[in-house]
Amino acid sequence: ALSLTLASVMLLGMMVVGASAKGYPDVDDNDNVEAIEVLQAVQVMRGDENGNFDPDRNVTRVEMAVVMALLLNLDYQYYEATCPFTDVPTWARGYVGACYANGVTSGYSANTYGSNDGITPVQAASMMMRALGYFKYSQDYADGFEVSTVRQGTQVGIFEGVGSSATASMTRNQVARMALNAL
Repeated sequence: ALSLTLASVMLLGMMVVGASAKGYPDVDDNDNVEAIEVLQAVQVMRGDENGNFDPDRNVTRVEMAVVMALLLNLDYQYYEATCPFTDVPTWARGYVGACYANGVTSGYSANTYGSNDGITPVQAASMMMRALGYFKYSQDYADGFEVSTVRQGTQVGIFEGVGSSATASMTRNQVARMALNAL
């Protein structure tokens, strides 16, 4: 299912997209226009009610779980009641629960997810690479979470064009680029 979803998204990315990311008044040539267009086309990341994409707004851990659940086409409604984290808002419980149940994300503890914390490039890359089949075993993190994720992410090119430090919060622009890299 993951392969089919990723193949579909890649094919959509090759198509000419009718509604251009440049249609967002706050997206310019310095932004990752191609990545924004692809994620908009597959309805993973959209603009706000005012017609803006908000490329410079930081993404939280719970918002990243939403991106991942939509990207992987997970049945997030099924997982609403099984989300183990008490700090996840009601509207996001299904998305976080689906990502957790499918091994895409983990929390800070058994019942704390860190919903409102900014997602770092290392955390986002780990989620995307787990979805792609990396980091299935605890020994995959033998050199530590950050070092192992950065090393593997660099090898597969997930950080290309993202332009952030390992611990800074990612923007919507950067998340769009990293998601396109993963695809």
